[in-house]
Amino acid sequence: MATPGSADEPKDIAERPKWDNKVQYLLTCIGFAVGLGNVWRFPYLCQTYGGGAFLIPYAIALVFEGLPLLHMELAIGQRLRMGSIGVWNSISPHMGGLGVASLAVSFLVGLFYNMILAWILWYFFHSFQSPLPWRDCPINLNQTGYVMNWWLVLCLAAAWCLVYICFIRGIETIGKAIYVTVTFPYLVLTIFLIRSLTLPGATDGLIYLFTPDWETLKNPDVWLDASTQIFFSLSLAFGGLIAFSSYNVQKNDCERDALIVGLVNSFTSIYASIPVFAILGFKANENFDKCRNWNILRLTNSFNIGDENITLENYDDWFNYFNNTDPSEVESLNLKTCDLQTFLDESASGTGLAFIVFTEAVIHMPGSQVWAVLFFIMLFSLGLSSMFGNLEGVLTPLLDLSIIPAWMPKEVFTGLICLASFTVALIFTLGSGNYWLGIFNSYVGSMPLLIIAFFEIISVVYIYGINRFNDDIEWMTGRRPNIFWQATWRFISPLMLLVVFVAYVVVEAEKRPTYNAWNPDYHYPEWVYAICVLLSVLPIVSIPLVAVYRFVGFLKKYIMNSNNPNPYQNESFHGEL
Repeated sequence: MATPGSADEPKDIAERPKWDNKVQYLLTCIGFAVGLGNVWRFPYLCQTYGGGAFLIPYAIALVFEGLPLLHMELAIGQRLRMGSIGVWNSISPHMGGLGVASLAVSFLVGLFYNMILAWILWYFFHSFQSPLPWRDCPINLNQTGYVMNWWLVLCLAAAWCLVYICFIRGIETIGKAIYVTVTFPYLVLTIFLIRSLTLPGATDGLIYLFTPDWETLKNPDVWLDASTQIFFSLSLAFGGLIAFSSYNVQKNDCERDALIVGLVNSFTSIYASIPVFAILGFKANENFDKCRNWNILRLTNSFNIGDENITLENYDDWFNYFNNTDPSEVESLNLKTCDLQTFLDESASGTGLAFIVFTEAVIHMPGSQVWAVLFFIMLFSLGLSSMFGNLEGVLTPLLDLSIIPAWMPKEVFTGLICLASFTVALIFTLGSGNYWLGIFNSYVGSMPLLIIAFFEIISVVYIYGINRFNDDIEWMTGRRPNIFWQATWRFISPLMLLVVFVAYVVVEAEKRPTYNAWNPDYHYPEWVYAICVLLSVLPIVSIPLVAVYRFVGFLKKYIMNSNNPNPYQNESFHGEL
């Protein structure tokens, strides 16, 4: 059904698949938005930027940047019922490069994201051993290089096979798998929450999380990281949300859907942070006690004190006594400085939080194998549901373009995409694969998404037309967008995206790409810098290229029409060009 001012209806609306029910659709969107970053990046940012104080810029970014963009993507996909390329071509042929850019980002992000799932599978398969194999440090100090780790190759192949099996028939199979992959992590998180709160030292971790350090709000990096976190956490500009909403019936309340998905995503980040910080508090207390026990042993041997006279409870009293009576002897012992706050400050970001901090903490838990298995199943479920969105952001635009030969079944085409992705992702199975994954993560999933989102909102508001867009939403939901959506779409969200983009470029320009290595004096070679720039530019180069191509085509057509006027045209007839 067409409405005044709406875009032309896609011809294949009647044939387009649909979700079985509304719950299936919402769970799929939530699964795409809620991913591994909710478990490790959000808690890390809270720890870095003053605990509860970080929630203030995070909430502001959610309200004025995240939710408006989320609502816009769900609405435009539902109305036009196309993938990302079809949507932006329909709005304006000159903006067709936006869909190609989203497709490229989804493909590249899917490469390294599924490699993380392969790591999770490796840890999962080894979680049944006793003792856990990561209890002791590896003997070889440096295993980097250009030799493949064949165990990781097998895990990567298994990860892509699982993704393919769940995705083999599109939303038909995704809709069934999503009931497990989305709900199971919440069950495991709840189990971890209950268990973690009973660990010694958990209270210290929670106090650390919820005690705000207001001084950190003066740091501009806090606001920049909060804006980028909410943006990437909601999986905006990937094209996956547009694809998922395109399978909706058009008479659907997309505003309510956006609010549900956005708020559940943020709730999950905070909910996951509680067991994370409880476990970090437990780990910090373990290290704190180890540090003091080492000092106790030194003091006991040096001052000939009977065993078990100095305990953790009276350590401070004994230390002050010896320090006052024989300070030179105490100084000669080179005792460690044991400060609980210092141990709480020590953490790892990104994958390190899951594969270092958590795995180390699990070792000290009773029944460590059970907790390790549960933890890695939870991580795999989170990552798998996000991979559905990444792959949907690649397949749906290609299928909508009808570039696939008629004789090729959709299942075969999906398999070819997964096989191609697996082949390219073999670079991450090298000894240097962790460094390559860090490069992809830093440069593919950052600046390109900011640029895509900025042009998306500009295209809808100022090219498609905000009044036209409002008419579409009123037809779909029964009410026009209120003043909040109008203000954010027209002014606030584009301005925030522009400010975040400029700030990001300035920050990145002032530093050279580095990584944590066994040799801290080593820097990336120059050719790696070139790859970093290429990964930032390659996904979005289609935006200006398509725009220029369309404009050149328009000029050629205009010049040809000017030089070759229609001989049948006369003053009494005026046809449309």
